[in-house]
Amino acid sequence: MEHSIELDVNLNEFVRNVHFSSHSGDELYFDSNGDPPARFDIVKNYFFKSDFPNEYELTLIKVGSFDHSAPVGEQLQIYNTTDLWGPHLSQNPNSVCSNSCIPGYRMSIIEGWPECCYECVLCSAGEISNTTDSAKCLKCPEDQWSNEERNSCIPKDIEFLSFMEPLGYIITLFALLLSLITVAILGIFIKYRNTPIVKANNRHISCILLVSITVCFLCTLLFIGQPTHISCMLRQSVFGIAFTVALSSVLVKTMTVVIAFKATKPNSKLKNYIGNRFSNRIILICCCGETLICASWVIYFPPFPESDTYSEYGKIILLCNEGSVSMFFCVVGYMGILALLSFLIAFIAKDFPDRFNEAKNITFSMLLFCSVWISFIPAYLSTKGRKTVAVEIFAILVSGSGLLGCIFLPKCYIIFIRSDLNIQLTVCKT
Repeated sequence: MEHSIELDVNLNEFVRNVHFSSHSGDELYFDSNGDPPARFDIVKNYFFKSDFPNEYELTLIKVGSFDHSAPVGEQLQIYNTTDLWGPHLSQNPNSVCSNSCIPGYRMSIIEGWPECCYECVLCSAGEISNTTDSAKCLKCPEDQWSNEERNSCIPKDIEFLSFMEPLGYIITLFALLLSLITVAILGIFIKYRNTPIVKANNRHISCILLVSITVCFLCTLLFIGQPTHISCMLRQSVFGIAFTVALSSVLVKTMTVVIAFKATKPNSKLKNYIGNRFSNRIILICCCGETLICASWVIYFPPFPESDTYSEYGKIILLCNEGSVSMFFCVVGYMGILALLSFLIAFIAKDFPDRFNEAKNITFSMLLFCSVWISFIPAYLSTKGRKTVAVEIFAILVSGSGLLGCIFLPKCYIIFIRSDLNIQLTVCKT
């Protein structure tokens, strides 16, 4: 047994050192593992159905060879004259069950299939793939977006409510038109300041109200154009203070109507509260409250320009971040309180017997004003981007138009159309 083992070891060592050439010229040797050099014929096999049931005939055709002992680059040989796949195959077969995914697509493994089987899925919006058979898509930077083919990132379009777009045209046109109408009415009131209809409704407060309404219309232009630090800080403050002056003037008008009727009683002390001095104090006090809110807002929570990269596909929306939504609603809420007080007082005084009693007109104007701004709150909270700005501008223009139309258009009608009412009142006073 020992002799047999020794003979096997000696023979194994001898075989490892064998190296000779055969009659065909092939070199024979064994490597360190005892394996001969790898030499293979590459053949294509055809299986043909035989004349006998369940039997096939095999045809082998050599198309190349592989010789591991040959120099690198010459080990694999495919005959140039050989038709690898013909004549029975019209095109080369695929070795995988899926085609390659072109750039813009990513590979998605099909559940239950081998890993080499996948489907090509288009990259999501904002993502790209720029290589073939990409395993995942790459996200574009915030200031860029994917093109339609999803194979490269392109800069996003920058948008804001501009004077040059249709919506900007319309808003600017209406703001300027309403401002000119208000200025024209102011000119009419100044020209006919000595007529009974103008004198009977506190012409001093009427002029302040008209000026404030003009500013309200013009302040909408601050909401249009590319946002800047100055425009963002000014537009809400100017809007809030201008509307506060207007509502304070309306409140003074309604209070004047009530005081004027109550002061007709003998020895009434309310006569001391009739006049421009009292009216100016009320307006100043009301404006101080709104000014304090706006100043606190600008100092502690200043609005600033912001880029919205998510609201619209492939666009960067430039807008103003209000800094504090709570402060914005404090400004609107303060105006709402003044409007509600004016509405309640005007509603009480609407049935006072006087041909020139404007309490009814004020009641309708405050009702419209409150309706607009109550509707504004859910619309403001549910919109994004440029639509939010457009909603606020719409509320400003409509509420300002309500004040102008309900309070002043009836007076212009009397001045130009029903001038006989002025004459009748002048005769009665005479």
